Amino acid sequence: MCGIVGFIGRKPAAPLLLEGLAKLEYRGYDSAGIALVGSAGIEIHKAKGRLQILSEMIDGGKGMEATVGIGHTRWATHGKPSDENSHPHRSASGRFAVVHNGIIENYAALKKQLMEEGIQFLSETDTEVVAHLIEKHYTGDFLAAVRAAIAQLEGSYALGVLCSEHPDEMIAVRNASPLIVGLSEEGNFIASDIPALLAHTRRILQLADHEVVRLTADKAEVFDQAGHPVEKKEITVDWDVSSAEKGGYAHFMIKEIMEQPQALSATISPRIDASGGIVLDGISLTEKQLRQINRLYIVACGSAYHAGVVGKYVLEKLTRIPVEVDLASEFRYRDPIVDEKTLVIIISQSGETADTLAALREAKRRGARVLSVVNVVGSSIASESDDVLYTWAGPEISVATTKAYSTQLTMLYIIAFYIAHKLGNIDDRNLRRLLSALIRLPDMVAGILRQAPELAQLAQRYAYLEHAYFIGRNLDYAVALEASLKLKEISYIHSEAYAAGELKHGTIALIDPGRLVVSLACYEELFDKTMSNIKEVKARGAEVLMITTDDNRDDLPDVDHVIYIPKTNDLLMPSLEVVPMQQTEWVYCPVCGNKTRDRIREDTVLINYPLYCPKCKRKSLIQAKQLHIVVIKEPDA
Repeated sequence: MCGIVGFIGRKPAAPLLLEGLAKLEYRGYDSAGIALVGSAGIEIHKAKGRLQILSEMIDGGKGMEATVGIGHTRWATHGKPSDENSHPHRSASGRFAVVHNGIIENYAALKKQLMEEGIQFLSETDTEVVAHLIEKHYTGDFLAAVRAAIAQLEGSYALGVLCSEHPDEMIAVRNASPLIVGLSEEGNFIASDIPALLAHTRRILQLADHEVVRLTADKAEVFDQAGHPVEKKEITVDWDVSSAEKGGYAHFMIKEIMEQPQALSATISPRIDASGGIVLDGISLTEKQLRQINRLYIVACGSAYHAGVVGKYVLEKLTRIPVEVDLASEFRYRDPIVDEKTLVIIISQSGETADTLAALREAKRRGARVLSVVNVVGSSIASESDDVLYTWAGPEISVATTKAYSTQLTMLYIIAFYIAHKLGNIDDRNLRRLLSALIRLPDMVAGILRQAPELAQLAQRYAYLEHAYFIGRNLDYAVALEASLKLKEISYIHSEAYAAGELKHGTIALIDPGRLVVSLACYEELFDKTMSNIKEVKARGAEVLMITTDDNRDDLPDVDHVIYIPKTNDLLMPSLEVVPMQQTEWVYCPVCGNKTRDRIREDTVLINYPLYCPKCKRKSLIQAKQLHIVVIKEPDA
């Protein structure tokens, strides 16, 4: 994914573009660039590497008076990270500039055609094709040229386009990639995500697929695929500016981990009434309709998929309706058994995940009712679902999700309780018991977060491992999947998750001295079986870190280290188990911005320390004092 921002108004655009890109850098940090349009035409500034390199190159945009511009921060897909492949891209004459998020699937055929017509390409990207196509179709009508170009595109795209002959206009398009319009008194914006706009406006327009918007300083005109005007309802975002800032934390991920108790409360509180019942204003399903459902699907990607695996266990246990969990990227390709008696639960933090949105549309095409669990109000998935439940987690900027996953789990619990109660599978007394346990979750999570110093010491101990394995049974296994993903995402350590009972079927051969096995053992009825699996890996020399409940504080001779968490209702344990495995504090690479395998404490002092990054394979010479990092030798260019 990449990040797009654009501004057209009555003040210099460059500083605003850099500010917006800083909020979107989590979407890509291989390169950054901006294009500005004025009386002298289009000027482009771009550079490989972090946004800071670009910002320093143009001195933060000082002295740049142009009031119209587009910007981009890149995650490389087509073409290696380089200055040439950085966005924005120009057309052959320099008349047009384009930024793009997405993948043009037919770019190779289009590029071949354009090259045969004499167009010379300067980059390896699929995006450059778009700039040349727009110019090819241009006869003086900016909007018509963009519409003609996108009619030839296949794939996903969010585009921001400038034209030197129309310096008072900016055009943007979306199809299967996120793009919103921001409206303000100082001008109008486009952006890939809300945080890029929050400092200037909370008024947004949510574009649908194939819609085109023409922006001036004073208005935003939206058109459908056929060129007909579209009336869009303005949405007011209730996130405040501070929610999209680090708030004193070193990194967004740490901030978002620590925000989990508040996010859980925001998800739970509006759904429980004074009498102890469940209130789901976002669901219009009647009891009669629920009784007609004979199959449930949960469809999602990444961590949301792992939340869905937990949801399968809980929903099946309480509702006795068969549940399947599908990866959104696979759902529509395997001819799923879906009809009008199927309820499909779609999970997405952003509400714009392309594969998940495509799966939603396939489910609806087959006649299913769709209930979505999303965080962003007015998002595409929310808008296209029959029912929608918002998690109210606030903005999640870190790529590695934490609070969004936790609130998705919580929302799935509530859905399961609601359906089971409507079907008569649990009575009022048991519903109140479950909800009482749910209400206590935020405080219990807060208690686990207070163990951060102890968890940091364990993280330091295992920082240099190259392989780790997570094992568990039942819901423990579902959480192990997410824990393993987190370790891979944030530490670049190879990690796998296995159902503990499957170790003997081949996996055990991978266990040898020095391997870390993280065992989740939070269910009393399966505790002894999990301990047997621990004995198996210990016999092969593995080091074992166990996560279990604080009622298991008896001697655990086969375990090297134990993290204790509070005991709650078995069905809710995943919400507590995952928290210790989110926490870490790494030194970040000054080249690519990713986590290295080095950690420091507040009292750590480093002098002339050679920092190696396992992601970009680069070395930097640094010094550190009181958690402040200074590069004393610039990394090789």
